[in-house]
Order: sequence, then structure tokens, then C-alpha cells
Amino acid sequence: MGRKNFVLDTNVLIENPDCIINLRNGEENNIFIPYHVLIELNSLKTNPRLRHIISRVVDTLLANKEIIQFIRNDSSISPFTEEVVDNFILREITAAHIESPILVTNDKILRLQAGLSGIDSEELRDSRPFESDSQRYTGFVDTPEPRIHNSFSWHEGKPMFHGADGDELITYQMNVWNVKPRNIYQNLALMLMQREGIDLVSVQSEAGYGKTYLALATALYLALERKLYEKIYVVKPLIELGTKMGYLPGDIREKMEPYVKYIQDLLLKLHASRPANRIFANPQDEMPRYNPKRFEILPLAYIVIVDESQNLSRTEMRALLTRMGENVKCFCLGDTRQVDNPYLNDSNNGLNWIVRKLRGYDTYAHMVLKGDRSRGPITDMVLKAKL
Repeated sequence: MGRKNFVLDTNVLIENPDCIINLRNGEENNIFIPYHVLIELNSLKTNPRLRHIISRVVDTLLANKEIIQFIRNDSSISPFTEEVVDNFILREITAAHIESPILVTNDKILRLQAGLSGIDSEELRDSRPFESDSQRYTGFVDTPEPRIHNSFSWHEGKPMFHGADGDELITYQMNVWNVKPRNIYQNLALMLMQREGIDLVSVQSEAGYGKTYLALATALYLALERKLYEKIYVVKPLIELGTKMGYLPGDIREKMEPYVKYIQDLLLKLHASRPANRIFANPQDEMPRYNPKRFEILPLAYIVIVDESQNLSRTEMRALLTRMGENVKCFCLGDTRQVDNPYLNDSNNGLNWIVRKLRGYDTYAHMVLKGDRSRGPITDMVLKAKL
């Protein structure tokens, strides 16, 4: 097979900056990048969700500029506008007189346009979309060596826990505050969160996998049943998408209520499953208020459950964790694919920094929840039917 001439579109560079090396395949193929791809990258570098990835793309381009051929059509240079950039890219390919060019793009409309211009095209194959550390490191390792403390590996179809004190085959099912795990990953998350010697646990998953529910159940179990902790705090980063919190009427509890109602709903569900009377000032009320001596929800606090931790910056996360003293257990929950803070993205957020920097420490563990997600029988049905 002869040498191929690949022309890379912006979207494939963003999906996997290393596609330059992969498609180059040593020195087997040629790599071309249109000038308007650079213009498009320049326009995206201020996008809070993409700027970290764009920086990686630019670094890769600079590191490989000797093997990249940049093409431009001097008679057709235009400032980037979203409506016409694809047309300029196609003109640049045509003007470069490349022998049998292959446009690599995941834009299906552009592939159709390329075909009308007599240019072959294909999607980027064998690429992994950009993932954060908290997604890539699932809590499982392929082999127990090199040893990562508080990780798991599969042993004859069962999870083997690699703790600081040795290995343990997990064959039992957790039952924490009458909460039984729905799958093996929830079971392992519950085991990590209640295990002595592990002070900090981070849990990554999309919505619906039960990470907040599991954390609240474990917090009730540790504080009320085992009496290892005096008080439960829930930390909730507030990303104000609508009315500013300062303009809302009422005290801090009333201001926060729209942001944290789902936490109260989960707590009442756990209370119905097994009474947690000490958590509420008057548990008989239809909507009981929390007992501030035992449970508190704050925009910033110190201990136990940090929900949506992907919306905290590295500095905020460090400030939070360094204020935790003796006899504290902390659960950091979140999904780095759902970053709402406009100044953060899937790599530079607090949850991802925890996994990146703390993985392997004796008192830290991480778990990615997988399997079936559920918030009830209707959710099960809708997800199964793929509505």
C-alpha cells in the first residue's frame, strides 16, 4: 500500500491530538493541516470547555511541526466565521494540489461537501475521545503490579482489593443504612467509603448511578450507627445559572434550597428506609428541618460529602481539603463530563486533580460507577427501552 496523504480537520485534532502521530504511522504517511484549521483553533482557545484541549492540540502541533505540511490558499484567506470555514478548508485542499488527499473529519456534512468537490474523506478511527484522569482511572488496574493502594483487579470474575495491608477478595455484599447496592461497582464504592483507614474517597459517574445516595447512606451509618463522627456536612459548589444567589430572598438556608432540594429528597428517602431522627430537629414534620448539630448543608464547609466536586477549582479543592483535621472522612463526588463552572473544564477541575495527584496514597481511593443506573422503576424502564 502506498503513502497516504491525510488532511486533518479541527474536530479530529480536538478529539485526539495524538492522531497526528497515529496517522503519520512512523514515516509511512503525510500529514497536512489547512490554514483555516489554525484559524478555527485560535477562535476556540478562549472557550472555557475547550481551552485546555486546544492547548494540548497546539503543543502537539508545535512539537510535530517538522512533519506537518501546512497548506493555505493565499487568494482565499478570510477571517474565521463558522458558516464558511469548511468551504475555505476545501478550497485550501484543492489549491494545494495534493495527490489523492484524504480529509479526516468527523463532520458528516463536510464529508458530503468533500465528495462533491472530488475529495475522499473518512472518519477518525481507533481514537479514544479525550478523557480526564477521573474517567480513565476507574479504580481497577489490569495487573496488581505496580501496586496502587486501594485499587481493584479482577480475579476469576471477582474483584480483588489491593489495600495498604494486603489483598482481599470481595465476595460479600454491603448493606449500609438499609441500602443494598444494585451492582458490583456500587458495592465496591460502599466498601471504600465505610472502610477504616481510607479517609478520602472520590466517586466519578454520570447522573443516575447513585453516588450522592450512597455517600449520604454511608454518612448516616458512620455518624449515627457507628458513632465515629459527630456531624455530617454537605458541601455544594453553587454555579449560578440564573438568578444570583445574593438577590434571592431569605436566609442562607432559603437561598440554597433550590440548589440542594435533591439532597433533602434523598435524605428523606433514607429516613423512610431507616429512621435517622437525630438528623432532623422534628422528624415528625412533613418537611422537617435539619438539626444543625448533626447535619448541615453549606456552600463551603469542611467535611464528609463534597457533591459536584468537578465544579470546584484546584485551589478551592486544596483549600477545602487542607482544612480537614483529625478524624475526618471525606467523599468527593462528581462527573468531569458535566462541568458547569465556566472557568473549568474536564481536566482542570477539583475532582480530576484529586485523582491525578492522590492516586496510590494509602488513605485515598477512587471508584468509577458503571453498570445500570437507576432512580426508580420508571427510570429503569426508560433506560432499558432507550427512549
